[in-house]
Amino acid sequence: MKESLYLTKTLPYVNADPHIGFALEIVQTDVLARYWRMQIGEENVFFNTGTDEHGQKIFQKAEKEKRDAKEYVDYYTHEVEKLKDKHKGLNLSYDNFIRTTRESHKKAAQELWKRCLRNTNERGESDIYKKKYKGLYCVGCEMFMKESDLVDGKCPDHLTAPVEVEEENYFFRLSRYQKDIEAYLSKPGVILPEWRCEEAVNFVKSGLEDFSISREKSRLNWGVPVENDDNQVMYVWFDALTNYISTLGWPEDKEGKFGKFWENGRKLQVAGKDQIRFQSIMWQAMLMSAKLPVTDTVIYHGFVTSGGQKMSKSIGNVISPFELIEQYGTDATRYFLLRHIHFFDDTDITWERLDEWYTANLVNGLGNLVARIMKMAETHLSEPVDVSTSDAWKTDNSKNKLYKDAYESFELNKAADLIWEYIGETDEIDRKSVV
Repeated sequence: MKESLYLTKTLPYVNADPHIGFALEIVQTDVLARYWRMQIGEENVFFNTGTDEHGQKIFQKAEKEKRDAKEYVDYYTHEVEKLKDKHKGLNLSYDNFIRTTRESHKKAAQELWKRCLRNTNERGESDIYKKKYKGLYCVGCEMFMKESDLVDGKCPDHLTAPVEVEEENYFFRLSRYQKDIEAYLSKPGVILPEWRCEEAVNFVKSGLEDFSISREKSRLNWGVPVENDDNQVMYVWFDALTNYISTLGWPEDKEGKFGKFWENGRKLQVAGKDQIRFQSIMWQAMLMSAKLPVTDTVIYHGFVTSGGQKMSKSIGNVISPFELIEQYGTDATRYFLLRHIHFFDDTDITWERLDEWYTANLVNGLGNLVARIMKMAETHLSEPVDVSTSDAWKTDNSKNKLYKDAYESFELNKAADLIWEYIGETDEIDRKSVV
């Protein structure tokens, strides 16, 4: 049986227009999907993306703009979907676009909840239980935080002080999975790069705590309802994480995609480096609780910064993928994201730097080479030339192996560098022939 591969990325939270960080992650995943389709066949690769559409931030923004929450998420989801376009978008090739407001997804989230609820420990205690809780809540992160998580009393990601909230919620018994998660993280390749795995291990060793998975409907009614409790809706993270299997038709699996790609396939996920707690700890424990296979590998990429600062609307340094596409075109935008942004480390970009990359490598490099070759062809050739037997990618096994190795180690910028080596070598040959 041929290998099957499931590829997914985290879903963007649709409380604003798509940003370059989302564009980076989806283009990286798109290129990996295209590569693996060439290796094992299109029918054996499933590439998932979509939108995360519930939660307090969306509810509050919709209220502020005096818009219905569904109308609000429909608008921003449409903006994300526009990026699939071949000419005005990023030319994406995903196999399914999942929305967490779809009824099929809601039913899947409720089924996952029920399976976790049914699972009990040796004392007969369910993995989901209800209790009153008082804690510090960051609206930006949509999660409760500990004092030790804060920097100068503020959330380090959103630079705002969390609010104190007291209410009765359902909790997931994450503490039960301390040893299971430690065992999972000890397996080679479950997190890439390796130093991100060390971060996860250190976090787990500090002790896993149960986390809230619901909100009172009186405070937030924009979410998946908790069955048999009209006063609660699911916490957005419990709901959203379920997309990775609901997109495959779980739990019914009428088309067999869940069986093929999740139960029997290799499961790869691309995520930002701030997602380790959610993707490699919370989500894996939820899968364990529901008696479902865990993710094989999560690949964490770095952030895109601008002028040495994290991109922020308040600072005014956010770059939109649509602005890049309008300025440079689809292919050039994909080129920037794949060659000049490091997969694992943070990368700083500015409009000045983008102009430099475009001029030096595309206009003066590839552009001039193509122009000279086309001029020579026009002058010297009366019919097309068959170059299939002299294709360097097929005859130079050492370079071909380096190219494949770069893809399979997820170093896409190295793969792009190899292509530009060929361009440079061809340029030298061309210049000598002209002389």
